[in-house]
Amino acid sequence: MAVFRVYVEKKAAFALKAEKLKKELGSFLELPQLEELRIINRYDVEGIDKELFKRAVDKIFSNAVTDDVYFEEPESYMVIRSEYLPGQFDQRAESCSECIQLISMKERPICRSATIYLLGGALTDSDREKIKNYIINPVESREAAYELPESLRNVFPEPEPVPIIEGFIGMDDSELGELLESMGFAMDLDDLRFSQNYFKSEQRDPTETELRVLDTYWSDHCRHSTFNTEITKISIDDEESSKAYERYLEIRRELGRENKPISL
Repeated sequence: MAVFRVYVEKKAAFALKAEKLKKELGSFLELPQLEELRIINRYDVEGIDKELFKRAVDKIFSNAVTDDVYFEEPESYMVIRSEYLPGQFDQRAESCSECIQLISMKERPICRSATIYLLGGALTDSDREKIKNYIINPVESREAAYELPESLRNVFPEPEPVPIIEGFIGMDDSELGELLESMGFAMDLDDLRFSQNYFKSEQRDPTETELRVLDTYWSDHCRHSTFNTEITKISIDDEESSKAYERYLEIRRELGRENKPISL
C-alpha cells in the first residue's frame, strides 16, 4: 500500500518549544545569527487508504486550534531532520498508529515520525553541524532522509550461520589459552576448562554465541562475587567522607552488626 506523509507545526502562538530551543542554541552555542527556528513533526503512515489518511490528519495528527498542517516540507531554510534509530521506541508514532486503528476498526497501520528543524539566518555549514550535534543524540536518534520511502516495513537480512568452535572439546590447555586470548573472554582458563567438560558431556563443539553468552554471565557472576569481598583496611583522606564512614560504623554498632565483615 501507499505511504502517506503529513507535516504538523504548532501555530506561532503555541510554538513555545521552538522559541525555547532557539534561545538555547543562541546562548549555549553562541549563534546570535540564528534568526528563526521552526519545529515540525513529520508523520509517515502505511497500511491505510487515502480517505482514512485524511480523517487521521484532522482527528489524530493535528489539532485545528493549535496546529498548521502541510503536505510538503517548507523551503528556503537550512534543515535538520531527526528520527529514532531502528529498534528505539517511537511513542508519538505508536500512539498515532493505535488511534488510527481505533477510528478505522481495522488492522493497525505502520507509522513513523521524524522531527524537522527549520533554521533561518546567516548560518554556515559549520553552524548546522554544531546545531545537529546539539539536538540529535546519536545513542537514540539519527538524521532522517528527506525522501518518502516506498515502504515503512523493516526488512532484515537473513543472519549468517553462527560459527562453531571446531575442535573445542579436544583442545589442550595451550589451545584453550590461545582461544581465551583471541576471543577476549573475561573467564580464566579454569572456567573455560569447566565449560569444555560440559560440552564434552554433550559430545559436541559449542557455537561462538554459546561461549560468549557463558562468558557474559560468568563475568557478571564474578562481579557480583566481588561484593562479598571482606574489606579489612580503609584509609580515607577526605574529612567529609571520613565522617560519613564513622557514622556508618556507628550505625552498624547500633544495629549489632559490628561483628559482621565490612564488604562492598
